[in-house]
Amino acid sequence: MSDDDVVLAVDLGSGGPKTAYVALSGEVLDHVHQRVQMTTLPDGGVVEDPREWWTAICDGARELAARGSVPAERIVAVAVTGQWGSTVPIDRDTDPVGDCTMWLDQRAGSLARAQLGGRLAVDGYRPRLGIEFVRRSGGAPNPQGNDPLGHRLWIEHCEPDRYSRTATFLEPIDYVNLRFTDRVCATQATMLASWLTDNRNLDATAYDPLLVRYTGTDPSRLPELLPIRSIVGPVTDRAAADTGVPAGIPVVTGLPDLHTATLGSGAIDDHHGHLAISTSAWVGCHTPDKRTSLQHQMATVPAAIADRYVLVNNHDCGGVSLEWLRDLVIAPADLLGTGAVPSLRELDDLAASVPPGANGVMFAPWLKGGRTPVSDTSMRASFLNLGIDSGRAEMVRAVLEGISHQLRWILEAAEKVLRHPIHDLRVIGGGAQSDLWCQIQADVLGRPVHRVQDPLLVNVRGAALFAGLVTGRIEQRTLPQRARVDRVFRPDAGAAALLEARHQQFLGLAKAQKGFHHALNRRRHSG
Repeated sequence: MSDDDVVLAVDLGSGGPKTAYVALSGEVLDHVHQRVQMTTLPDGGVVEDPREWWTAICDGARELAARGSVPAERIVAVAVTGQWGSTVPIDRDTDPVGDCTMWLDQRAGSLARAQLGGRLAVDGYRPRLGIEFVRRSGGAPNPQGNDPLGHRLWIEHCEPDRYSRTATFLEPIDYVNLRFTDRVCATQATMLASWLTDNRNLDATAYDPLLVRYTGTDPSRLPELLPIRSIVGPVTDRAAADTGVPAGIPVVTGLPDLHTATLGSGAIDDHHGHLAISTSAWVGCHTPDKRTSLQHQMATVPAAIADRYVLVNNHDCGGVSLEWLRDLVIAPADLLGTGAVPSLRELDDLAASVPPGANGVMFAPWLKGGRTPVSDTSMRASFLNLGIDSGRAEMVRAVLEGISHQLRWILEAAEKVLRHPIHDLRVIGGGAQSDLWCQIQADVLGRPVHRVQDPLLVNVRGAALFAGLVTGRIEQRTLPQRARVDRVFRPDAGAAALLEARHQQFLGLAKAQKGFHHALNRRRHSG
């Protein structure tokens, strides 16, 4: 066993998979990112084709092999991480039954509310149902319908032919492990967004019958549960031929990107946290306790490391908000055609040309509604205080600041739920590549933030380190030294004072605009 041993790590993000060679030292030796198209439907649906994921993973793995940066004999395991809260229906031959319903899909709101609520509902839940979910699982399906319960209900009630052909509903990372091993299975961690296990029992390998009944789920369509830290099986000969990795090496159980971010950031001690800006945005940390706030759609769930929970929450549109501004507002393809599109670095330079506070322009970052700490699919984004002299620079900076305000809102709500401050904030994800955005986060939070080396690749690092733990090749106590911090950003006194005032204004926006958003989106969300 050696730190030079290599894991083929796959991070299946919403925009497509990153496939990487990662040494057990934590160094990412080589990686490939393949894009996969997400499709937004007129009725609020959001889907992707899971067959395209596997094609992209195979293409990426073969490209890595062709580069020859790592001899095949050094590859000792496969580890998969990525998006969660999405749903892949498969048939008895383990082929997908149509598209994957993504975590952004909002079609099943009325079905979820009917399943979970009723005339006496509190925050969308029947009292007994809500109490039992919190007591047992520590969380609950969302009555807005934008999670696996909603996905299953939508397929059952609105696509009955598809439902009849579905043998099992899988999470995306479990689907990828199926392609590597031919085994249909999941874990308490990969199924966390379904809230069907009794999470008072860490490493549960059975679903809770009462919670399954409350959700109206057919238990025969749920995957077998393995312990969180275990081996799914060996890479099959067919998968080896498709990917170029050695047949027979172990494939470890999958982990949601929340869990691998916690490992890959190196912040594994209790209440040492990370801030993630990828497609979505969230705050995570380990904790010894099970905590829940249904009101804020926040909970702690079984972690990747033994005897610990990890904080879970999410804001659906984090880094993708900047891509939205670039691709649909600043440089839309229907106007530019094949013309040059600004890079994210160029947008950074544009934002840096205006001072903190964006000359008074603010951005409310709710492009796909709210999830944490306010769950409301009717919420929508807006620019506020635009003037005749406001331009692209102010809008770009306002987006960077708006997402940072959202992260502070989540962070402070999380500290109240945990009843404990969150320390040693590591910033990760694609957004952390920007020095400016990291500094804005420090200024908005009024706290130092520590950027991890290669922040875009934290999840593949975390997946590889998890494989090292599961296969006994590394020890848990050595994890922090395998994820180095490359820079610490400290609040600028002047900017922090201004942005503190802005944050108090930001907190009032969701409440002030609630009636307006509901009126404009009533028809969209009445189904």
